[in-house]
Amino acid sequence: MSVPEIVQSSLGDEHVAAEVSLGGEDVLYVTPTRTLIYRADGLLSDESVEEYPHDAERIDVSEGRRKSAVSLDYGIDGTDQFKVPTKRLHDALHPVIAGVLNAAGITDANEQVIQTYQFSELTLVLTSARVVKHVGEAIWDGDFEQFHYADVTRLDVEEGNVSSQIIIEVDGRPQRIKTPSDRTREVRERIEQGLLSYHDVGSYAEFERTVAPDEEPEPESDRNVSFAEDDDVFGSGVDPLDANPPELDEEGQIIEEPSVDALDGDDLAAESEPEIGGEDDAPESEVSDDRGSDSEETTGFADSGFESASENLDDSTEAQLAALTEAVERQNELLERQQRTVERLVEELTRAR
Repeated sequence: MSVPEIVQSSLGDEHVAAEVSLGGEDVLYVTPTRTLIYRADGLLSDESVEEYPHDAERIDVSEGRRKSAVSLDYGIDGTDQFKVPTKRLHDALHPVIAGVLNAAGITDANEQVIQTYQFSELTLVLTSARVVKHVGEAIWDGDFEQFHYADVTRLDVEEGNVSSQIIIEVDGRPQRIKTPSDRTREVRERIEQGLLSYHDVGSYAEFERTVAPDEEPEPESDRNVSFAEDDDVFGSGVDPLDANPPELDEEGQIIEEPSVDALDGDDLAAESEPEIGGEDDAPESEVSDDRGSDSEETTGFADSGFESASENLDDSTEAQLAALTEAVERQNELLERQQRTVERLVEELTRAR
């Protein structure tokens, strides 16, 4: 479509970034800084060009049956608006919103606005680098959210009958966008296309691998602990089994050996220096037979010359009890004497006062 001469003179050094036919010969032109509305000659008017700068703080839309009005709020500089056919409204809004976002510094100069959506009070703007979300009566104002593709780690959908939610996970935190269920798939695929293009990957699975955090494999030495190298990992543990277990008799009882404490010096010397060549020395085989004999009542003292303590138990017990009884009686007599002495001292002290 050729640009009318009157429009070219209004462009100056700027170029036309987008144009939308408004019906007949009327055209909406969008530059990086302005929106131009060209009105062709009519029965009641001459051709004209209207200019609307993009440095607006707010965009409002009022829809009618045949005509709709787009209002640009410039803050203290007031509000301006232009009308377009209602059936052309959404086509016209797309480049206008893109121009306003670029002028506000929300999008970069080389960032392309791919698609805009309007669902009741929700406006979504999908660019080549981010998703801009605005909820409210206005199409756009300063109260908006944006999710840059560089920070997105997951894209998912929670489906519903009437409305569904698109989940955009940003830095591990899910952000939900409620959309009509019959449009959810389209919006989700548009966002996915933007993600894949931004990360220069061919599939969503590849995108997940691209944004997945690098996990270093656990060192082999940490996973497989060598007990041979470190015997104290779990402390001293269980004591090892005795390499020389005690001897058992035929009934499974331990055969006791005489302890060192039970022997006096002469016996130790006798054991350490056995007599040689004695006629009474029993052969080694006979000694072993005596120790293992079931007829022996003693355990381990058969050839030692000592009697078992159990044999002298009755005689010694009576003597010990008699000695203990005598000592206790003497102790009681001493305690009684001390008690009488203390009482006498207390009585004399009391009189002295």
